Amino acid sequence: MKTIRFTFLALALLLCTNFYAQSSNQAKNVLDKVSKVLEKSGGASANFSVISSQYGNTKGTIFIKGKKFKTLTPQATIWFDGKTQWTYMKKTNEVNISTPNEAQRMSMNPYSFMTIYKNGYQISMKASTNYNIYLKAIHPARSLQEIYITVNKRYQPQKIKFLQNGKWVTINITNIRVGKQPDKLFHFNAKETDKAEIIDLR
Repeated sequence: MKTIRFTFLALALLLCTNFYAQSSNQAKNVLDKVSKVLEKSGGASANFSVISSQYGNTKGTIFIKGKKFKTLTPQATIWFDGKTQWTYMKKTNEVNISTPNEAQRMSMNPYSFMTIYKNGYQISMKASTNYNIYLKAIHPARSLQEIYITVNKRYQPQKIKFLQNGKWVTINITNIRVGKQPDKLFHFNAKETDKAEIIDLR
């Protein structure tokens, strides 16, 4: 009897392992397809809204090309060229220059989440009318411990929800427009800042 029970337990564990592996591979394939759509088209733009008890709520437009992005909100304009970030605060007429960390980049560029699974995350997926992907950090020191990503059947991200410092941040994405974006768009443009004070925080 013990042998039979052990056999059933082993089979159950094997089935669960195989299911998780298939789910993980399917989730990776979905996120890879999202990234490939952007790579082939040379970028994209979209409208977004952020809901956060920690950072406050905002909405705006984002332009994306690889790791680069430009974000326009009622409060600020942000340029990121893949290394350096310029943040123009309209209220104070200041431009802060910084080198953002992973969490900061992702809070401004939703498409960064499409490749995060490659760096220390367990990943799984449930498919219904959309692809619902869940990522869990392997290491407790990661700034983003849990992430939910909703992707539609056209491989466009619709919603991203992540846990940071014990609080959830939700990013809703709409009106995605795929198309080539010029590199100069992601560099700081002084003409857009009306002689703002430059503050280097690096």
